[in-house]
Amino acid sequence: MTALQDLVSGGTLDAAHRPFPRPVVTVDAWRLAADALGRGELTLLGLWGDRSAVHMALRDEGEIAVLSLDCPDGRFPSVGALHPPAIRLERTIHDLYGLEPVGAPDTRPWLDHGRWGVSQPLGAARPGAEPLPPYAFLPAEGESLHQIPVGPVHAGIIEPGHFRFTANGEAVVRLEERLGYVHRGVEGLMAGAPLDRGAKLAGRVSGDSTVAYAIAFARAAEAALGAEMPSRALWLRALMAELERLANHLGDIGAICNDAAFAMMLAHCGVLRERVLRAADTAFGHRLMRDCVVPGGVAADIGPAGLEAIRALVAELRRRFPPVVLLYDNTASLLDRTVGTGFVSPALVRKFGAGGYVGRASGRRFDARKAPGYPPYDALKFEVPVREDGDVNARVWIRIREMEQSLSLVEQILAGLPGGPVRTEVPPAEGPSSGMALVEGFRGDILVWMRLDGDGRVERCHLRDPSWFQWPLLEAAIDGNIVADFPLCNKSFNCSYAGCDL
Repeated sequence: MTALQDLVSGGTLDAAHRPFPRPVVTVDAWRLAADALGRGELTLLGLWGDRSAVHMALRDEGEIAVLSLDCPDGRFPSVGALHPPAIRLERTIHDLYGLEPVGAPDTRPWLDHGRWGVSQPLGAARPGAEPLPPYAFLPAEGESLHQIPVGPVHAGIIEPGHFRFTANGEAVVRLEERLGYVHRGVEGLMAGAPLDRGAKLAGRVSGDSTVAYAIAFARAAEAALGAEMPSRALWLRALMAELERLANHLGDIGAICNDAAFAMMLAHCGVLRERVLRAADTAFGHRLMRDCVVPGGVAADIGPAGLEAIRALVAELRRRFPPVVLLYDNTASLLDRTVGTGFVSPALVRKFGAGGYVGRASGRRFDARKAPGYPPYDALKFEVPVREDGDVNARVWIRIREMEQSLSLVEQILAGLPGGPVRTEVPPAEGPSSGMALVEGFRGDILVWMRLDGDGRVERCHLRDPSWFQWPLLEAAIDGNIVADFPLCNKSFNCSYAGCDL
């Protein structure tokens, strides 16, 4: 019996939670789970709060479970004390719900910047909260050190985030991030929402991943209600997801090269990305395919013009993308900037359970389309590219190889697209229920967990972006590099600010 099976068997199972088991565990079992995480026996998929409980999603080589711990006194044993990837999640739980992680190594606010006018808004809210003291960045000691504050307002049209560099000359000895500037109260807005409104909110958590978030929300709702989806809808969802992956990878590859002062790649990739967005608009009525995925299926079917636009797109990318790859690979001055820069060790990636191109560039072969898997990917053939070098160049090449796989997937979907309806009515709720889904977005795995009330409305919904486990690795990636390489490293990660700011 595995460590996760032991934990599940020792708790009280929630029969209305699907598709993964959810035991309510004791404090001792919660501590055992934290110990197992600290030893590397389990992978943390998510950690979130409730008004009087905390929940932790765990993975153990093919098995997934959600552990829940009741917190009648508003306290729970800190997971971050033994497993650093949990620290920011625990700070978020305290900010939003007021639940205290006992023994936590870092108790500074994370999302709360002292500007809400209320403390712990989703827990026992206290209006008119006292202003917070100035944020205390972690110290770094040594001779000839100086600090460089960057952001939250940046030179480009990008999301806001603050980066505090401590440097010795040009060499970075510590980077610390501070986010939360685009907190919108998504989890509060979800409470009480009907499924159609919840789906719209989910699609706006991180705009560049609107399809992946909408699929994750829909799959969690469908699991909670025991809904069966039409096959054509599932295949169309996958088609949208792969188009989203293609567009974002093209944008990232061009932007990484542009941050290395090679604007020609940005121009080439920008043109191809625009082709993807236009084909998506023709096929699904929106360039980003926002609000096209709904609980029960998809909002509308694809027509002959859309199918033809996507076929033409694939042909164009097959013809025009390989020369762009050669341009990247044959430009020595560009490779001089990307090879060896921003290294993240495979051990650190495994510890944080980082997914997507960040994880796969450092040897972690995890893709939610494969495991736990979901349709129609079980009927499609594709490889998960992996490298071990873990630098900016590796993250570029993972994107390139994933684009090649996505083109193959699009071709397979077009060739095997089944007929039939594209949407079905989700069954009415037969009492409170819960569901969870893990979906592969272009950055990595997106987790959505929800609890529905007896009327089928959202009572609680947590949405975990892959960037939660990638942002801390960016701090490690820039360590020892020069300040001027930070934009390059940052863009090679392209973490979502909004996805973590909720």
